Amino acid sequence: MSPAPVTSSQQFRRALGAFATGVTIVTTRDGAGQDIGLTANSFNSVSLNPPMVLWSLSRHSLSLPAFLAAEHFAVHVLAATQDDLAQRFATRGADKFAGLTVERGPGDIPLLEGCAARFQCRTAYRYEGGDHVIFVGAVLAFDQSERAPLVFHAGEYAIAARKPGMAAMTDPPPDTDSSFSSDFLIYLLGRAHYQQFLRLRRELDQHGLAEADWFVLSILSTDEQQSVAQLDARLAYTGAHVTYDQIALLAAAGFVKLHGAYYPGVPVSLTAAGHQAVIELVAAAKAAESDAERHLGYGETRLLKQWLRQIIDDSDPGPPASWRRDND
Repeated sequence: MSPAPVTSSQQFRRALGAFATGVTIVTTRDGAGQDIGLTANSFNSVSLNPPMVLWSLSRHSLSLPAFLAAEHFAVHVLAATQDDLAQRFATRGADKFAGLTVERGPGDIPLLEGCAARFQCRTAYRYEGGDHVIFVGAVLAFDQSERAPLVFHAGEYAIAARKPGMAAMTDPPPDTDSSFSSDFLIYLLGRAHYQQFLRLRRELDQHGLAEADWFVLSILSTDEQQSVAQLDARLAYTGAHVTYDQIALLAAAGFVKLHGAYYPGVPVSLTAAGHQAVIELVAAAKAAESDAERHLGYGETRLLKQWLRQIIDDSDPGPPASWRRDND
């Protein structure tokens, strides 16, 4: 990269966006006793001993007079699940504290709940900083949770995920299997699916159901009525083939009802027993998911699901020809 002179504030802002930051909400209380708060990512540490932090606020902010006059403020480092809260406090004119439960800190400043960390500060210094005012706070008290933080990067909210240590990224897998390595993505996806499905498979066995049966019941639980042909088309991406005979067996077991005689377009719907089976199986599936996520943080889980959706989208061959004809 070759450096360029700063000629555009928009380009400069874009370049600054390459630096990922956390997201904070800074709160105080004005002289009239009104709670004031705004979203800011211009937060940083200054000193460990004594503990001090800083943040900056635009001179055009309507909240500037309140913070200039305030003796205390609080900085809330937002958790990954608080992007809606960040958006609320970034919106001008909104009733930002409506419906929120707040605690009170020094100077009666409002303290928000559910954050990754909070710092209660006394305003120690105020500095001129171009089109911003820089506030330095002496930290009087703080608290921290194990919640993953919300991240801001390139103008968008993001999720922080821990990066594996170098040993985990460079050492060969312990169970490498010659040409079909356990570091092979298709192998990892298949093995993860098999192992995570074990708990649900045991539940399916107790109900006398196969995996393809579970897929059928799941579809019917959200789409009340589908034909045999529609079910077959919708499950084509799984490799399962839905037949009338399979649906007839589910009907004989009391899980579904066939609304007609033998032909591909016969409608199928869940019975009360089928709905109950789906509820029990979904509970087992959620328990298996929670167990799988126990060593992952919130950010890692969200990223994993996002990457899997991306793989699915990128490799999706589209609906089968039979499905397209059925919906034309």
